[in-house]
Amino acid sequence: VQLQACGGGLVQAGGSLRLSCAASGGTFSMNAMAWFRQAPGKEREFVAAVMWSRSSTYYADSVKGRFTISKDNAKNTVYLQMNSLKPEDTAVYYCAATYTVSNYYTRIEDYGYWGQGTQVTVSS
Repeated sequence: VQLQACGGGLVQAGGSLRLSCAASGGTFSMNAMAWFRQAPGKEREFVAAVMWSRSSTYYADSVKGRFTISKDNAKNTVYLQMNSLKPEDTAVYYCAATYTVSNYYTRIEDYGYWGQGTQVTVSS
């Protein structure tokens, strides 16, 4: 599967952005998709995940109540609606996909396919 992320940009603190990630090729048996982010000098971290065949979602504590992950199976696309953005949300955001079953879906190693990343910058 190939993943193409877009929607990043520069926004002021308190603002909103919506990221999109379109998947192509072999999505029929995909198990989950997720968003991770990596800030300068920091490790990549989990943000949110959604199960492809049902509506279960998972969120990092740092984004709960502010970010919403959703999907459109017909368009093979996952979205990340980010509200009440903070400067600490500044990072490159990556979408990821997995075909395997996991007990977590929050770890980098759970995902075998990654998009190219899109920059999100939140100014104070």
